[in-house]
Amino acid sequence: MLLNNCKQKVELEYPCSWVYKIIGREQEELRAAIAEIVQARECLVTLSNSSSGGKYLCLDVELVVVSAEDREAQYRAFKGHASVVMVL
Repeated sequence: MLLNNCKQKVELEYPCSWVYKIIGREQEELRAAIAEIVQARECLVTLSNSSSGGKYLCLDVELVVVSAEDREAQYRAFKGHASVVMVL
């Protein structure tokens, strides 16, 4: 099987739990960005990993998304925040 041929779309049933990996430099700034973006939504934020040099860290943000549009909107909001370097 070639990896390039894997273009199947994942079928999700909404609402469902989704985890975003938010990468940045400062934990407190990332936590503030997450609070700003998710607002009153319940979410679980856990420290996932940090780079060997300590320059970057990753927080996992688990929350319930109600639709594909909601999932993508949350992704874009995280990605667009100044404190966030990368979102996975």
